[in-house]
Amino acid sequence: MIKVENLVKKYGNHIAVNNLSFEVQKGQIYGFLGPNGAGKSTTMNIMTGYLAATSGTVKINGFDILTQPEEVKKCIGYLPEMPPLYPEMTVYEYLRFVAELKKVPKAERKEQIQEIMEMVEIADVEHRLIKNLSKGYKQRVGLAQAIIGYPEVIILDEPTVGLDPKQIIEIRSLIKKLAENHTIILSSHILSEVSTVCDHIMIISKGKLVASDSPEGLQKLMVKSVEIEVTALGEKEKAEQILSQVEHIESFTFEEANEENAIKVRIVTEDNMDIRKELSITLTNGDMPVLSMNRVEQSLEDIFLQLTGDNDAEVETDKLDENEEVFENEEEVSENEEEEETDDSDL
Repeated sequence: MIKVENLVKKYGNHIAVNNLSFEVQKGQIYGFLGPNGAGKSTTMNIMTGYLAATSGTVKINGFDILTQPEEVKKCIGYLPEMPPLYPEMTVYEYLRFVAELKKVPKAERKEQIQEIMEMVEIADVEHRLIKNLSKGYKQRVGLAQAIIGYPEVIILDEPTVGLDPKQIIEIRSLIKKLAENHTIILSSHILSEVSTVCDHIMIISKGKLVASDSPEGLQKLMVKSVEIEVTALGEKEKAEQILSQVEHIESFTFEEANEENAIKVRIVTEDNMDIRKELSITLTNGDMPVLSMNRVEQSLEDIFLQLTGDNDAEVETDKLDENEEVFENEEEVSENEEEEETDDSDL
């Protein structure tokens, strides 16, 4: 479906994308992650034809973005973080305008627009001015324009940013529904969102792909030892004596227990060994009844920080220009933060 090979993007001496290669399979939701300045937005802009690569190729559905840009763009629907809306248009007027731009056959436009409005649940506001819609509805209108023409690939940049919890749940559900007929590439600064929605995760750092796997596969890939958290009745000194006799324990540390007369200990095992059964038997035989025992799984945040090698990294929510610099336009910010538009049917 999508094949990126040896992609390089340079701005003077700065390499934003460094020999990046990956493939995207049809019919899945891909999460695209990277810390600020990693080259994520640059890569997405090259894939959509907004930027030209210094070298390398991007092929979508067999078409080359450099030599066949029109064919590639027919295959892509794109929702930037700030939806490209015209506030003085009604919802229907705007979607009809997008359909004309995308050269949807005239005979099919009305039916397709109506179908997409119902899909993203904006049919009830089709005659309202976009400027008077809530943030949730504006996001849905932006999603609708990405779907117009039924492209095979839909690229979504921070699709839930600024939405309330109810709206976020609804947009996530809609994205999963779209994946039934489209391939989705989703960037998000909410790591839990990526792990919940995406079938596959790609992480880039300093312009290079550092991981590409399912959320479960990434966890298995990064686990170098097993951590077990145990809460048992008894005293710390006694627990130390018992644990020192158990095989395959590399280290253990005590933490504050919530239960009275109990100890809580986190155990790291050797050689990726899961020794929960042995621990339970040994502690019980030592007159230390086990109240709870859990294997501690690495979170996506832990994996992200390990792979990018930056403990202070934030997942990228950048809007980078061609020099990979961040610009803040105070006028645009104030426009985005003004008006909490009244809408009785807010999402």
